[in-house]
Amino acid sequence: MSLTVSPELLDKARRGPVTDEEFVACIRESLPYAWGVIARLAEQVATGEDEYAANEVPPPGEKERGQLLRLLASDAMRGAVQRHFGLRLAFQNCHKVALFRPEADAAYKEFVTPRAQLLNQSPELVDC
Repeated sequence: MSLTVSPELLDKARRGPVTDEEFVACIRESLPYAWGVIARLAEQVATGEDEYAANEVPPPGEKERGQLLRLLASDAMRGAVQRHFGLRLAFQNCHKVALFRPEADAAYKEFVTPRAQLLNQSPELVDC
């Protein structure tokens, strides 16, 4: 299961739309490791001068890796997180996620190229 959804939020979703704020709270509570990685990167972008910040540290275990993969594999979750932080997400492997300023088009386009993906490969990450 991707998210742990409270009975109240599930009931609300059955009746109609939920807000991004409610959905983001569910993501934050359900996927604390993944949320922490994204929040840390968002803070780096907000307080720094770089166009983006990227996570280079592999998750400490499979549980944490799973959280990151579940968050990034869901269009709904990615979209909500991007709107929440006002940044664009990009993902290369089991841990290399990056957040980009909205105006950082060139850096984003370079990060998502086949060349960048190939250069990011390593034997340790074959099964990540």
